[in-house]
Order: sequence, then structure tokens, then C-alpha cells
Amino acid sequence: MNPFSYARPIAIDEAIGLFKQNSRYIAGGTNLLDLMKENVTQPEQLIDITQLPLHDIEDTAEGGLRIGALVSNADLAWDERIEQRYPLLSKAILAGASPQLRNMATTGGNLLQRTRCYYFYDAGTPCNKREPGSGCPARDGLNRIHAILGHSAHCIAVHPSDMCVALAALDATVIVKSSAGERRIPFGEFHRLPGSAPELDNTLADGELVLAIELPAEDLSAHSAYLKIRDRASYAFALVSVAAALEMDGKVIRSARVALGGVAHKPWRSTDAEALLIGKTADKAAFGELADALLAGASGFADNQFKIDMAHRAVIRALTDAAEAAVEGATA
Repeated sequence: MNPFSYARPIAIDEAIGLFKQNSRYIAGGTNLLDLMKENVTQPEQLIDITQLPLHDIEDTAEGGLRIGALVSNADLAWDERIEQRYPLLSKAILAGASPQLRNMATTGGNLLQRTRCYYFYDAGTPCNKREPGSGCPARDGLNRIHAILGHSAHCIAVHPSDMCVALAALDATVIVKSSAGERRIPFGEFHRLPGSAPELDNTLADGELVLAIELPAEDLSAHSAYLKIRDRASYAFALVSVAAALEMDGKVIRSARVALGGVAHKPWRSTDAEALLIGKTADKAAFGELADALLAGASGFADNQFKIDMAHRAVIRALTDAAEAAVEGATA
């Protein structure tokens, strides 16, 4: 690791005021420290934000929840309000990482995980995400875990988070602050597709600090499921994951939410595809129609073509589980 300076502010505005070029905010550090050890990123200053007042989960006036950016993944997953009102989020978090990492990782930090790619983490190989313009060796190299949706000629990496897939389905909002003030970012607009600038994972401006995530008051607890398909049963990233939630009147679907993980540079969701289920009977035919629309335009590479069919079947299975009130979710 290269030398860096370290600061530990106790106020939000103090932390924002300390930010300068090539600074990084650090909390749990479960991703940032790995990137530093591998020389993928070399910050000149670390701003430790663990003393900031961002550790609470609070009810909002609208009936939702505001989750502080420093709430640990473990505390969030096991919080009684999350388990009862947003079980989809709880199950998604518990499907990711390991207990030790969930104890350290923070909610805000989870949002900021860098996309997953062998070549990105190997500083000895070219990578447009690490060094723009150097190339994307994954396109013609080992690409079994890579994207089938939203990729570009510049990058085919995938977003690694389980939590973020659930937050996308739940229509969360991210609250951030910088010296210019506070702003709210709809979750679907927080992460970016690679396009011609894969080095940018999200839409944060330089120096913006994540303060909290807000969940809306909608009740999607009765019919939800999180399905994660991976190479081993624990501590593995998703090949494909699905967060699914339904509002139902008997067997008729009133609304649907479906987000995919492990398939794109960001959690993948289509409200147009979800609208196809409104008024339909909850059955495999209707779920297959949504899966077709959600995966329209999917294309793979030499090693990951299997993900397209896998994702299609996973969407149907997750929606079937949700319709049958399988709130315990599923993993595979």
C-alpha cells in the first residue's frame, strides 16, 4: 500500500469539509481495504466516518424507514422492523458475504462496492474500469461471472451486492450530502451502466457522502422472495439473483417488483416488464412473460451464455415463491 493520511471527524459537515481530490470515506472498509491492498485504488487520504451520527434506523413521517449509512449489514438484517415490514431486504442481506463481514460492512458502504471482475482486481492486467482506455480483456477472456445485460464495449463487469438488488425492488431512495447541500437519489438512478465511462460505478458527485437510505411505506411483506443462485452455499457472489415482491388480491396480481442481480453493472429492473403482470393470474405463464420482457436484449459471451436461461428460470421460480407467500426466500 502507498502512504496516506487519516482523519476521524465527529460531525457530518466536518467530514465533507475534509474531502479533497483522491480522498475516500471509510467505514467498515470491507471492500475499500481489499482494493487498496491489491493496488487497485491508492487514496491519498482516508476519512474515517464511523463517529458520525448515522447509526440509527428510524421511522419516517410517511410510514417508511430511514436507515443510517453506518448501520451494519447484520444489524439491518436482524432489525425487527426490517424482518416484519421488509423481509425481502433482510433475506437478501443474509444471503450475502459471511457473518463476520456483515458485522463490519455498513449500509452505505454496501452501495459503493466496486463491480466484480477478475481483471479489475488484478492490477497487472488492462482494465477500462481501473485505467480508462486500456481495454477490457474479460470480453475475450474468462467471463463466466460477467454481464448479460447493459454491458458495453468498454466493460462487462457485474455489480456484486445482494442488498442492492432488494433495495432496487423496494424503490428505495439514497440521501447524500456534499458542500453543495443535500439531495435525494431514486435507487434506480444511483448506480450506472458502464457505457463509455466504466470507471464510474454510480452517480455520486465528487465528495458526496451517503447519509441514509429511505424505504417507502408500501407493504410488500406478504408475498416476497429472494433467490440467489451461486457456485456454493455460502460466501459466494451470485451468478444470478432475483428479488421479487407482489401485491395480490387472491390470485390476481395488483402490482409486481422484480430486480435481478449478477447480470449487469447495476441491479437490473424494468417497470415496463413488471406492468405486464398487473391484472394477471399468478401463474408460470404470466411469470414467463415478464421474464421474457425483463431479459429482452440479453447477450452473453463465450463462458456465460448459460446465465440467460438461468435468469429466465430464476425469475419464474422467485415469482412463484413470492406468490405462494414464500417469505423465507430461497437460495441455491
